[in-house]
Amino acid sequence: MAAREYDVEIAEIDATLVSIEKVLNLPKLREDAAKLEEAAGVPNLWDDPESAQKVTSKLSRVQSEIKRLVDLRQRVEDLPILIELAQAESDESALKDAERELDSAKKAISELEVQTLLNGEYDERDALITIRSEAGGVEAADWAENLMRMYLRYCERHNYKVDVLETSYAEEAGIKSTTFRVSAPYAYGTLSVEQGTHRLVRISPFDSQSRRHTSFAGVEVVPVVEQSDHIEIDEKEIRVDVYRSSGPGGQGVNTTDSAVRITHMPSGIVVSCQNERSQIQNKATAMAVLQSKLLERRRHEEQAKMNALKGDNSGSWGNQMRSYVLHPYQMVKDLRTDYETGNTGAVLNGEIDEFIEAGIRWRRSTAIQKEDE
Repeated sequence: MAAREYDVEIAEIDATLVSIEKVLNLPKLREDAAKLEEAAGVPNLWDDPESAQKVTSKLSRVQSEIKRLVDLRQRVEDLPILIELAQAESDESALKDAERELDSAKKAISELEVQTLLNGEYDERDALITIRSEAGGVEAADWAENLMRMYLRYCERHNYKVDVLETSYAEEAGIKSTTFRVSAPYAYGTLSVEQGTHRLVRISPFDSQSRRHTSFAGVEVVPVVEQSDHIEIDEKEIRVDVYRSSGPGGQGVNTTDSAVRITHMPSGIVVSCQNERSQIQNKATAMAVLQSKLLERRRHEEQAKMNALKGDNSGSWGNQMRSYVLHPYQMVKDLRTDYETGNTGAVLNGEIDEFIEAGIRWRRSTAIQKEDE
């Protein structure tokens, strides 16, 4: 195996980190932190809990970004010293430790570089993810539940806060649909590349003849709305239905009709919520979900108008976006980026970071290409 050129590797990640520092604008981040610290120190801050929460959350995010940049810069500056000391003492163990630190720093900088590509209007926000079973009957319902598990495991690995707002269980197995909120910095920008149709090929556990089946599930990702978004919903244009919450096998979750389903008649969008304790809370949460979906629809309509002006007649990149094959061979392949892996078990257990990173880079390069046309 060829000897590693440590100086070259360190110079490359140092150059990448310099460009990241310029994009994230460290001096401005420090200015923002100082202003937010001042705002957070106001004695009557919590008289308005919603505003206070917004200030403290933003302060926490900015401080976290500053610490991440400062720590990475220190790690890069320490690397030549670690390697030089190990080489000077001919200490193989110390050199291996230095190599591991170099590889770790390289990975951390690559992840941060991907975050700098998340510069869309809503990318910093929390995400609302809806998964629906599509073609494939009971097999598709089971597949939808497996996808839900995959994303929940992914969020668990990254310590993202998740609130499951509603789950509609299928009669035989799996789920018809589910909606959950992911709360984390850049949750929407990161997870929006997962939107589209996910296709599964496997030997069906529900087929007595053990035949191969193909099933589909759809993933929708929208940003959480904020008060400044101005999504007006006319009460006359919605229908509100209440029903009893239920779990797998029809078991009642609550003993009262507290679950709420809202139908927005002009758009046909239907949202539900059953996780809160009261009907009023469930309605408020369902209305917030409806606002998020209407905001995303408005954004898509505006984008469609821009694409029409540019003469862009291509279909949505989100459809048929990933294929999962468990038989006759093992492979997960993203149909947009061509990224693939044979480790299907790890992917279905939430290890989808490489797919997400490839999707973010692909989306950015596609946007640049369109701008150049």
